[in-house]
Amino acid sequence: MTRHVRAVDLKDDPGIVESYKAHHRRVWPEVLRSLRRSGIADLRIYLLERRLVMVVDMADGLDFTRAFAQHVASHPRVAEWEALMKSMQQPAPGSAAGEWWAVMQPVFDLGDPGIAQPGPESARRA
Repeated sequence: MTRHVRAVDLKDDPGIVESYKAHHRRVWPEVLRSLRRSGIADLRIYLLERRLVMVVDMADGLDFTRAFAQHVASHPRVAEWEALMKSMQQPAPGSAAGEWWAVMQPVFDLGDPGIAQPGPESARRA
């Protein structure tokens, strides 16, 4: 299993934060089915003020970007959901050009203390 951790910010509007949370208490069934079909074993989103952090576990060998593109294209309701969610978001500071959910670099893993070694994603931010 491979874990992917990404961040994005909600727009600076308390109504948007509450709306985003409310939508995620009632995720549309088409969205849930599509996420599972795209190879996502687990997906969690955490919120701190306006910062969202998404933790996604996928089977080894699956491409995160391709899986999400297939997810969005899987059904008109899924595309509608993703457009609605994106309308409430903005890229986090430090995001690469064209990157929406910014890739977060791991700095510590109890099971692998050497994880803080710079990888290919840290090189593009240097």
